[in-house]
Parts: sequence; structure tokens; C-alpha cells
Amino acid sequence: MSGLCDLHCHLLHGLDDGAKTLGETLEMARALVDLGFSTIAPSPHNRPEYAPREVALQRLAEVQDELRAAEIPLFLAPNSENFLLDEAFIPGLGTEAARLVGKGPFVLVEAPYSAPVPMLTEMIFRIKLKGITPLLAHPERCYEFERMGRAAEAVRAGACLQLDIGALIGRYGTKARKVAHALLDENLYAVAATDLHSPRGARDWVGRAIDELEKRAGEAMFESLMKRNPHRMLDGHAI
Repeated sequence: MSGLCDLHCHLLHGLDDGAKTLGETLEMARALVDLGFSTIAPSPHNRPEYAPREVALQRLAEVQDELRAAEIPLFLAPNSENFLLDEAFIPGLGTEAARLVGKGPFVLVEAPYSAPVPMLTEMIFRIKLKGITPLLAHPERCYEFERMGRAAEAVRAGACLQLDIGALIGRYGTKARKVAHALLDENLYAVAATDLHSPRGARDWVGRAIDELEKRAGEAMFESLMKRNPHRMLDGHAI
């Protein structure tokens, strides 16, 4: 295992609301390498309005070739950010249409930002029945996890939680920062990620967020959240 590993990053250009051009992709990649990352699983949105799975996989291979040509030492792995309430999401798990984290059996999922999800634990159970573990993206930014104890319920139901490190430095407001601190103090996160969408200011804010996470979590937890656990997920191992 070498370097930091990011399981939530919109690095691939022209697929969603992330990088717009190859130039932006390469600029983001250089910043991430300079900050200590060696592995990224770019996570383009899996929604009808964005590029389909086949196009995303082709772009992943193209960008890996471009990184190699530019001598940027960054390894890429397949991934996608799936929407929990998409009617096709859960039925598609276990089929070729599924867009998993690396080799599986994890899948990156986002809940709505501003709407409740009363059936959350039932949906987690349905995903687990497929032999797949949901990795819930940025819970600190989602309305459902503002409820006291809701994040712990999700973890008990079998989900893993992914911290968006930008929340630790107030990037998404004081409420998200407060929830992120609480979930981190409760040791509920399995991994931490950048959710980087653009090269603008990336070196500064990602660097500050990494420093804040290491300061707040301590060296051992930092290693687990940003190295050991995400690498193991990519390789298909339990954490």
C-alpha cells in the first residue's frame, strides 16, 4: 500500500459536473499527487443526464494513458457515484450495469441533500441482499443524517460512511462541519475522500482539509481513513 487513496473524485473530464477538459483533469491529478495521493477511483455521476457506463470506462482508460504520457504517477480504478433514489439503481446491482468501487463488492451511493429518506435502513438491507455493501457519500451534507443517531443506524444496518474532508474546514457550511466532526468523533466513518470537482483552489483547500483530518483524527485513524480502508475496498477486501 502506498500513498493516499481517494474513492470519490470527479477527475474524468467531460462526463458530469466535474473536470471540463483534459487540461483540468491533468491539473487536478498533479495537485493530488503533490498532496500525497497515489490512487484515485474517479466517480462520475451515474444518472441519466450524464455519460453512461461504457463511455465512463473508455474515458478512464484514456485518462490513465494521458497520465502515463505526462509522467503523472497516479493509478486509476473504476468507480461511480450512484443516486440512492434512482429506481434503476438497486435492481441493477448484481448485473453488468452495476457500477461498483474497483473490484467490488462496495458501491458508492449518495443520498439526497435536502430530502428525508425514511426507508434508508430498508434500502441498505436490499443492497446487502445483493452481496454488496453501500458506501454512503458525504453523509454530513445530507438532510437525513442531521437526525441524531441516524448515521449510527445506517452503519448498524451494514453501510459504510465516507467523509468529505472539505466539510472539516467549513467548505459546505457550519452545519455540515458540525455533523462531520460529530461522526468523526463517534468513529463512524470508514473512509475519507475529496469529492474534488475542479482544479480551482484544489491544492489549498484539499491540503488544509487533509491537515485538519490528521490533526483531529490522529495518525492511526488518518491512515485507516485515507490509506488502508480505501485501498482494501478497491481490492475487494472487507475492512
